[in-house]
Amino acid sequence: MIYLDNSATSHPKPPQTMRYMVDFVTNVGGNPGRSGHTASVEAARIIFRAREKLASLIKAPDSERIIFTQNGTDSLNLAILGILGEADHVITTSMEHNSVMRPLTYLQNTRKVQVSIADCAPHGELDPERIKGLIKKNTKAVIINHGSNVTGGLQDLRGIRAATEGLFLIVDACQTIGSFPIDVVGDRIDALCFSCHKSLYGVQGLGAVYLREGVTPIPLRFGGTGSRSESIEQPTILPDCYESGTPNTPGIASLLGGLTFIEETGIGKIMEKEGALMKALRAGLEDTGQTTIYGAQGSAPPIPVLSFNIKGKLPSEVGYELNKRGIYVRVGLHCSPEAHRTIGTFPHGAVRVSPGYFTGESDIAAFIEAVREIAET
Repeated sequence: MIYLDNSATSHPKPPQTMRYMVDFVTNVGGNPGRSGHTASVEAARIIFRAREKLASLIKAPDSERIIFTQNGTDSLNLAILGILGEADHVITTSMEHNSVMRPLTYLQNTRKVQVSIADCAPHGELDPERIKGLIKKNTKAVIINHGSNVTGGLQDLRGIRAATEGLFLIVDACQTIGSFPIDVVGDRIDALCFSCHKSLYGVQGLGAVYLREGVTPIPLRFGGTGSRSESIEQPTILPDCYESGTPNTPGIASLLGGLTFIEETGIGKIMEKEGALMKALRAGLEDTGQTTIYGAQGSAPPIPVLSFNIKGKLPSEVGYELNKRGIYVRVGLHCSPEAHRTIGTFPHGAVRVSPGYFTGESDIAAFIEAVREIAET
């Protein structure tokens, strides 16, 4: 098997991921915050350590402002539905994932929220001035996909922030966190939403959102938190306010393992390895003379995501042939129809290739050879 679908979820995971998760399930097992016994306290300690490491990774000043959720989509729902009110105006871009577009469509239909979409260039890049021109008196927030899950292109967060002073800046970092440095203070991000099973190397079923001090979306869930049990009112303290119900502690333990791997390896080394793979991938696809590569031209994408098509073949045909050879990629629209309209690949989409830190150079070479074979048949 050659796994090149790390944008969907990373595989394999580093040994630390399994070690921390198995240790929790085997040797700890307590429900955090629900009891005073040793197993419960140790479970809470694991969650605290994971929160601290996440805060360090994104340069957040207070780990209690990091809220654990079910996944990246859940994080975006909290930020979007919790911040936007009746008849507010919001600006987003034509490169967004449905994890942004569908909540916004729901709010258009239920709260009369007005949505403006800033068109990106055909290669996916956004000119911050386009957002500036869309701002109205009732504009409340701007929602930006930091790294595209289709082209691997990055948006200029600081340029966008400079063009949107005074508005909430909500950032979808599902494809960048762990693969690219993020500084929530330096970039003045109000809400950073992400999943934990991609380049953070946790297992599936866990996400998180960072909320800047002063940003208080309305909670989407209410119930037991293990704190203030004498009251039937939802706690207002963080992170309990947003974390009702028993948390996914095995998943958080796996995340602690993944974050430990990132710390021990260094994000610079991870970027160097993935960058070299992407250069080899792009050069190999170009060398076939049979492919169209999407996104910025002339260089490899800054994060390990690349989409292409083979001339004269549907992406579904290419994916079928690759799968027969034991090579796993994702084809189609990648839950991002607007992005594919922007780059000109709607409705059939493209073939997405996303290597990871554990991808080998030989894997890329075998993939290129397979593409060459498919193109010639």
